[in-house]
Amino acid sequence: MPNLSPRRLATCVAVLTGLAQVAPAAEILIVDEISSPESLALAPGGILFVGSASTPFVYKVAAGSTTAEKFVDASAEGPGTFFYGVLADAATKTLWTCQLTPVPDTRPVKRHTSLRGFDLSTGAQKLRWDLPGESTTCNDFSVGPDKALYITDTGNGKIYKLPAGASTAELFLEDSAHLRGIYGITFLAGTLYVNNVISSKIYRIPVDAAGKAGQPVEISLDQPIKGPDDMRAANGKLLVAENGSGKISVLTVDGDKATVTAIKEGLKTPTAVEPADDMIWIAERGAGKAVSIPMPK
Repeated sequence: MPNLSPRRLATCVAVLTGLAQVAPAAEILIVDEISSPESLALAPGGILFVGSASTPFVYKVAAGSTTAEKFVDASAEGPGTFFYGVLADAATKTLWTCQLTPVPDTRPVKRHTSLRGFDLSTGAQKLRWDLPGESTTCNDFSVGPDKALYITDTGNGKIYKLPAGASTAELFLEDSAHLRGIYGITFLAGTLYVNNVISSKIYRIPVDAAGKAGQPVEISLDQPIKGPDDMRAANGKLLVAENGSGKISVLTVDGDKATVTAIKEGLKTPTAVEPADDMIWIAERGAGKAVSIPMPK
């Protein structure tokens, strides 16, 4: 190694240190290009779980691996069974999933859907709760400050709440006028936010001291978004996968207004976004991949 001046050496150390702090981006093919990864979740130890919208499987990708292995197999549930949301709940060591199974011989197609919880380590089922109704769409979920799990039913404009330790969820909010098309759900600084994939709107859900939900309040955006899908919170902001525009956007919320900043474009139907330290994982459904990008400062 050549001799370096103290100033030159300090500069090199700073550059190398900066590089070490930025994890490399990754791109993982989930079996094949038609696997339709709909949602993903990162569990402790860097394990990635990916739900498939074209197969009856939830896949697992070990830390440092690029190979997806079957973790949940729901092929016995009936033809056409698939998965939407997945969420790794480290506190309860549970992988939450939304399973959807078409009802045979129905036009338009009806689906029976279930919230299923599996042990994060073994894959053993811990809980199953079937959403009530002739046709339902369990889609996404988020753990609230009260440790309850909040679950969206897209087609029926409903949010359900599964209290901590309970085996049956209860209706938390029904609002077909605003929430028919509800998709992503997350908590930011203790406040509940949801999006609507049909109207491309973001809402805040007021909750009173008794835990009762009020009418959704629309968040005014400084520029439009298109087809908001999965939504998560990180660094005091909302991360949104826009499946209609191929973007990942960051929403900076200020009261009932928000500024929209696109941080990744040109994706093939991004349907999920998952913050993980200095990275953001994305389910790129149209390409059959899970990809990661650096977390914006």
